[in-house]
Amino acid sequence: MASMKEQAAISRLLSFLQDWDNAGKVTRSHILKNFIETNQGKTAPELEQEFSQGASLFLVRLTTWLRLTYMTGLCLEKILKSIGIFLSAVSSNRYLIEFLEVGGVLTLLEILGLEKIKEEDKKESIKLLQVIANCGRKYKELICESYGVRSIAEFLAKSKSEETQEEVQVLLDSLVHGNPKYQNQVYKGLIALLPSASPKAQQLSLQTLRTAQSIMGATHPSIVACVLNVLRTMHLEVQYEAIELIKDLVNYDVCTALLKGLVALLIPPVKETSKLQPKILSDSTVLQLTAHLPVFLQQAAAAKAIGVLARGNNSLAEEMLHLRVVHSLMAAMGNTDHSNSQRQASLTLESNAEDLYMKIDSIQADILAANEVNVTRALNLGGLSNSNMGFYLGPRDQEQRAYITHFQEDVKGKE
Repeated sequence: MASMKEQAAISRLLSFLQDWDNAGKVTRSHILKNFIETNQGKTAPELEQEFSQGASLFLVRLTTWLRLTYMTGLCLEKILKSIGIFLSAVSSNRYLIEFLEVGGVLTLLEILGLEKIKEEDKKESIKLLQVIANCGRKYKELICESYGVRSIAEFLAKSKSEETQEEVQVLLDSLVHGNPKYQNQVYKGLIALLPSASPKAQQLSLQTLRTAQSIMGATHPSIVACVLNVLRTMHLEVQYEAIELIKDLVNYDVCTALLKGLVALLIPPVKETSKLQPKILSDSTVLQLTAHLPVFLQQAAAAKAIGVLARGNNSLAEEMLHLRVVHSLMAAMGNTDHSNSQRQASLTLESNAEDLYMKIDSIQADILAANEVNVTRALNLGGLSNSNMGFYLGPRDQEQRAYITHFQEDVKGKE
């Protein structure tokens, strides 16, 4: 027979549950607030003691109300925080299973895609998904099987809060670790985020991709084009992370494709640059616009990345010489429409680099842009070593020919 103390505890529990069942939204909001303040950080045994071994009876009421109201956003943050107290409690496996059995993961993922839900509510949803993912491999798989990677990645791209985006990064990092069945799905999701319009999403995706790549080993074919395209950014923190990832990627099977891509970016397609030339002399505002033209930002970043790679690895430097990198760097140095391209190219060439680009006049710039330096021919025909190689003239590919012809015509116009 239950003791008087136990009977009193059960009566308190039944009274509490009855108050909840009969309460309106305002009263329930107060109940949740008090619950969060008094039970934060408690273990599962402590929660059971608080609810006279009937904590699950309150949890099931919370999950039921969540499923009924999450689309409206009513008290959503408090509901999620309250559920989080149960799921994050020590020895809370029973609570976790109860939450998952009623479709908790799907509900949390759906919250991320609802436009009317506040950012703070979505952040709480992400935190609960973190708790679930950290409980082990089978729970990470459950999130991924529920199309979680797509929902989480899309939310990262659309989120306007950097703090929330950082929480999403923590979740994605958790999903890529200890999840061999779906780690490739997470890896592809991170690559898909690189074209995002959100600089913070790009930065965090690049950071997490470095970790994911070390776990994956093999690379995805699309990663080279996606990373090179990120170099168009005007945000230096994103550019930094892109170059750090490039430094990692040269150790994988995409090294040659990556180096070819970087060298190619030093000579932008004529169709993207020629349209500016007729306007530059007549419209002063165009000069301001060219400083942020994506193709020129990409050119400068490529020159910078090439310098970083060449200084860190002699074999990479030699391979880029075979790709006519000197010719392309000199062409970039002749780009008077973008001083940072000139500066980064001169730094990489390392010849009085810090201020050389500021001393060249317009004629010298056109000569650089139209140079025909061919170190590859020197290496192939002369068999020269790195210590005594020279400059040779040679044929140009179609894009380089068009770029050079464009500048030669511009010189004649000036004359």
